[in-house]
Amino acid sequence: MLRSFRRSLIGVCADQSGLALVEFAYSLPFLLLLSMSGLEVAHLAIAHMKISQIAMLVADNASRVRVSIDEADINEIFTGAELSAAGLNFKANGKIFLSDLEPNGLTAPNEGQYIRWQRCYGTGSFTSSYGTTNSGKTDASLQGMGPTGNKIRSMTGTAVMFVEVAYTYQPLVSNTIFGPRTIRYTSAFNVRERTDQTIKNAGSLPAAQIASC
Repeated sequence: MLRSFRRSLIGVCADQSGLALVEFAYSLPFLLLLSMSGLEVAHLAIAHMKISQIAMLVADNASRVRVSIDEADINEIFTGAELSAAGLNFKANGKIFLSDLEPNGLTAPNEGQYIRWQRCYGTGSFTSSYGTTNSGKTDASLQGMGPTGNKIRSMTGTAVMFVEVAYTYQPLVSNTIFGPRTIRYTSAFNVRERTDQTIKNAGSLPAAQIASC
């Protein structure tokens, strides 16, 4: 009888038919965590790429408008930006600042740059880090736009389209992986051929259709 019991016990111990299932059950939480983290990393990288491309797209398109620039041109440029931001819910969580940067035409000690006009898109809770319409117009307070040590300046007789884009990152899985994040990118292009930098409203668009900041 004892010998029979020992044989049964050995048989039970040698039975490993459910071992793989038990191991999988133990490893599943870690696999899920790694998978979700990988998806979130990819989603964050795509968001960075799209915000960077939006900044470049808006600055480039605004600089290509020839002869003069109109409020209708601005709306078309921002429509293109929204299409480029597909999947980010950008309008509710981001903001684009498009600024016309020019020399203020003054002499020392008030010589500097100024923002002739600025237009915005999006309802995100952001303000421009570099100035608003008429900043630097009457003094030397604005010496360019951009981060310290890497400021963009416009040359006499032309203008720079400077764009700042800010976006509150919307996670794919959860904010607990990376925490709340704000993505910011800037871009700047010199205008091509345009000599009249005053923004027009040839179509008499109402105030509600003008992309004021």
